[in-house]
Amino acid sequence: MDPLASEPPTEGSSFGMDAFTLDDRMRLFHFAAAEKRNEYLWLLRAFDRGRANYQVLLHAGSARELLAQLRAEHPDCPEIGEVQPLLDSLNDWRLLDRSYDGTRAANLAEYRNRHYVYQFTQAGYRAYRAVEDVLGATLDDAQLSRLIFPDILADLQALATANETGDADEVYRKLSRLDQVLGDMAQRAARFYLMLGDLARTNDARPEVFLRHKDALLTHMREFTAELARYTPRLAAAVHTVAETGVDRLIAQAASADDRLFRTASEREDDWRQRWAGLTHWFGTGTGRTAPTEADRLQTATITAIAGVLALLRRVTEARRGGVSRESQLRHLAQWFVSCPDDEAAHGLFQAVFDLGAPRHIAVPHEDPELVPARLSWWDADPVPLARGLVEAGREPQKTGRTARIERNDAQRERLRAEQLKLQRERRGAALALAADGLYDRVLDEPETQALLGLLDLALGARVPASRTVSASGSAHGVRLTLRPCEGSTTVRTVRGRLHLSGVRLEVS
Repeated sequence: MDPLASEPPTEGSSFGMDAFTLDDRMRLFHFAAAEKRNEYLWLLRAFDRGRANYQVLLHAGSARELLAQLRAEHPDCPEIGEVQPLLDSLNDWRLLDRSYDGTRAANLAEYRNRHYVYQFTQAGYRAYRAVEDVLGATLDDAQLSRLIFPDILADLQALATANETGDADEVYRKLSRLDQVLGDMAQRAARFYLMLGDLARTNDARPEVFLRHKDALLTHMREFTAELARYTPRLAAAVHTVAETGVDRLIAQAASADDRLFRTASEREDDWRQRWAGLTHWFGTGTGRTAPTEADRLQTATITAIAGVLALLRRVTEARRGGVSRESQLRHLAQWFVSCPDDEAAHGLFQAVFDLGAPRHIAVPHEDPELVPARLSWWDADPVPLARGLVEAGREPQKTGRTARIERNDAQRERLRAEQLKLQRERRGAALALAADGLYDRVLDEPETQALLGLLDLALGARVPASRTVSASGSAHGVRLTLRPCEGSTTVRTVRGRLHLSGVRLEVS
């Protein structure tokens, strides 16, 4: 047993993983970044092999024997001279639990020497498995599971029957299977779209890989989206049928058959209620759906991915047809830089290729430099007359002939600047009025409406979703607009109409 759980759990007490603080959980992964991380990994693999053979408690000698077996089977297993310091470190990081084994003592002196035995802690085993999952993951092998939809439909139909007949064990089995299947589908989809993103970023380096697998990739995505479109309404109807048999009854039966020892009845019911909510979030309840479900989002993402793959195919094909790609251009450019005889030539090449020098009109001299003293600031000096073609098209003026000059209408510029300052004052005054008088229980005039919409645009542009614990905000004109989550909906009345906000209340400060 874990020493952290020596006392029986009570209602609301921490047990198992809950007893580990955030710092304890972060320390579990110290072995993966330590100097002897390879030795730690193989020692934990030895404990995992013993665990698979129902040899839970291991002495240092038993660990050495299992390491010898692993070294005989795996040539990359290192030679570990002394395992005791490694065991002590793993115990300090709480991956292993250390206890005393008095049965190994042949006399009183050996008993006083306290022979130690070790075993995985619950949190330590999860940390070890997490590292093994990362090391053993095949990052290039990602696919969408289109053949799972018939099984999900059959499980939903069986779940409705089991709930109606009161078969709690069958309800528990089907709900558990559905939860695992949907979690696996979400992970597969995430890995698949990450693989597409990696493929798009590396198409210049490995175009032959993409061209070799493009047909299979497009066929795979089209078949998946076709199956998803065909089964989505049937799955939504099946979820609705299960809901009609009684959701509360379904949750109660699943919780009654749940055999997790250290969860109270209320905790088990809350857990299964969340799982059912996730299931309905995937496919909806059949009728009256307004918000898109996870199946709808997956359908949209797959269609978008097909369009992205086709665009990528077009770029790769055009690059190979012309014989010139971004990779070849950058390689030739890098070779030119390496071949430059000195730094001055490299700077000249950089200027010619990237053209990142100063703006060209800054280098235009005045026709009579003596009229403008060199010590005079730009703010006070008269502007240099510029050619229209230089400003509008970037073309240098011709040596001969008269070039068109830019007409500077100072009166119009002053008028536009005055209007701009007036508009800023109006918006600032409207924003301050919003902060002073609030947004509700009155009708906002046109300047206040424009100020509100501008602040709302800034708050939504921050890409911070307003949730139960996070609020979005945006500030301008000396005030701040905050979007705070609330129950129900709020309405702001303006001269343009009513602005309805679902689950959000606006505050201006």
